[in-house]
Amino acid sequence: MKNRFHCCATCIHFSAEKKEEGGMAYRCVRLGYETKPFYTFTCWEPTVKVKQLMKKEGLYSS
Repeated sequence: MKNRFHCCATCIHFSAEKKEEGGMAYRCVRLGYETKPFYTFTCWEPTVKVKQLMKKEGLYSS
């Protein structure tokens, strides 16, 4: 079953910064390289808010 919450944008390691020349720069601070909000990696660790939403849907237990 695919988890609809599992993507870089919902991870605690995701960082989004506005570029001076316009646009956005998305980085994984744990891995140290650029990413996209919709990418998925096995090192994903959801934010507290996402964990709460997942618990409501029965997708997360801790």
